[in-house]
Amino acid sequence: MPDPAAVGSNRSLVERLFKLREHGTTVRTEIVAGLTTFLTMAYIVFVNPTILADAGMPREAVFVATCLIAALGTLVMGLLANYPIALAPGMGLNAYFAYVVVQGMGYPWQVALGAVFISGCLFLAVTVLRLREYIIRGIPHSLRVAITVGIGMFLALIALKSAGIVAPSKATFVTLGDVHQAPVVLAVIGFVLIVVLDQFRIRGAILWGIVAVTLLSFFFAGNRFQGVFSAPPSIEPTFLQLDISGALAAGVLNVVLVFFLVELFDATGTLMGVAKRAGLLKEGKMDRMNKALLADSGAIFAGSMLGTSSTTAYIESATGVQAGGRTGLTAVTVAVLFLACLFIAPLAGAVPAYATAPALFFVACLMLRELTELNWDDSTEVIPAAVTALAMPFTYSIANGLAFGFITYALLKLLTGQAKQVHFMSWLIAAVFLFKFVWVGGH
Repeated sequence: MPDPAAVGSNRSLVERLFKLREHGTTVRTEIVAGLTTFLTMAYIVFVNPTILADAGMPREAVFVATCLIAALGTLVMGLLANYPIALAPGMGLNAYFAYVVVQGMGYPWQVALGAVFISGCLFLAVTVLRLREYIIRGIPHSLRVAITVGIGMFLALIALKSAGIVAPSKATFVTLGDVHQAPVVLAVIGFVLIVVLDQFRIRGAILWGIVAVTLLSFFFAGNRFQGVFSAPPSIEPTFLQLDISGALAAGVLNVVLVFFLVELFDATGTLMGVAKRAGLLKEGKMDRMNKALLADSGAIFAGSMLGTSSTTAYIESATGVQAGGRTGLTAVTVAVLFLACLFIAPLAGAVPAYATAPALFFVACLMLRELTELNWDDSTEVIPAAVTALAMPFTYSIANGLAFGFITYALLKLLTGQAKQVHFMSWLIAAVFLFKFVWVGGH
């Protein structure tokens, strides 16, 4: 029989750490909420290694880094900030890392990790110095919306390419791929399955879609089963392989700026959104926002040292909140489950790109809903937003989209006599991007 005193002591410790009574929740509710959040975002342990492998990074080491930083970042969020919010490498930024910085600009992945590290240090600095609100107030709402939409469109293009639905064409740049190929058919099936499961509110719809396509690939696409469980692979190929001096010497200012801005908006927006759903806002503010951002920024440069792209708060945490999660115990539960994922490396390695493509495309579709927040009656707001969003997929670069958007915004406000409405921060960012294009040259 367990010692009643010991049981009482454990409950007392959990109560002191997470203040369950104050938040009107229980240990059971928090654990169920953590499991719910984990199921909705576990797809990242399959998707992130697939994307970063395209940048030349060792897939198995990235898998370990993904699991570790998701566990570490989420654990710190739970224990330090006591919020039911999970962290993991962010969708969109991993694609920018692999397909633009490495493949497009030609930088080694070690230099790209160095740029992630620098952006994490900047994020940490503005958090500690409490400059976050000043910077966010300085970026117009329309461009913040456009960044999310543009990244969604960029992800959509990558997903369609990975699935084989979009193929290159000399005449028209892009065209329809061979829709009779097994990977294309399986990707379409996976996407439809994810949407249907999501509509029926099935927890982990994205994960089940990936698993279903992977299972079908063994029968119809020649995939080979390597087993499910094994000891975790070595992280040595990516651990501490970041090249900070190389990133500084390469002059990747616009790369660092993109990482920093997207990290800042993504983290802040997600934290506020999830906290609002959980009823944890007081007078419209988060009491422990700075602690939450410290967990987020710390995870960014810790992730770069482990060997993965930028880590951020996940909006999927809202599913755990919906299930009753209100404290950091939810996050701690998610962290433990990510650690357990370390032992399914063979299964992760068997997941093909066309199985993760439907997940990417589904996430991309959801990101487009932000368009409803634009003021379509003001051309000086909506046109820069449209330029930002459209330039990202069509130039295959989040950086170019940001650059064109900020420059267009500043120029239109100046020429329409609304220069006083533009915050100093927007002028500064527009000037940095303009300098990059005019004097340094752009990608």
